[in-house]
Amino acid sequence: MVTRFIFLAIVVLAACSPKSTNDENELAKISDPDVMKYAIAGKTLYENYCGNCHQSNGEGLGKLIPPLKNSDYFQASVHRTVWIMKNGQKGEIVVNGQKYDQPMPANPVLKPLEIAQISTYLYNIWGMNKGVISSSEVEKYLRKEPSL
Repeated sequence: MVTRFIFLAIVVLAACSPKSTNDENELAKISDPDVMKYAIAGKTLYENYCGNCHQSNGEGLGKLIPPLKNSDYFQASVHRTVWIMKNGQKGEIVVNGQKYDQPMPANPVLKPLEIAQISTYLYNIWGMNKGVISSSEVEKYLRKEPSL
């Protein structure tokens, strides 16, 4: 009985222990301390606000939610990405040749600094190296709607 309990306890602890993900490995590759500060906060914000749909690995949900990782649409415009994070998006888009038409809800509670942190995280992993995307840049992007 005790042996079975110990075995179950080990299984539960192993299942619930933090796992190293490829994204954490990508985060570890960032050498600029300013980028790292933004990216660490951005990773947590991304997981809380974006990860449920776009997934923690950025690969989206099949034909329903587009990927961010290795996405031509995402990589094409930081301005557009920032705008969409805050204001949402409706209508069909094409990502890596695949059509998507699921609305993305707005996140009006996100402050410019939080959007800057999420953006800095996303644009500095998966092989990208855009550096810090500052809250002042985000504020500038949010003043004018990009061509979607």
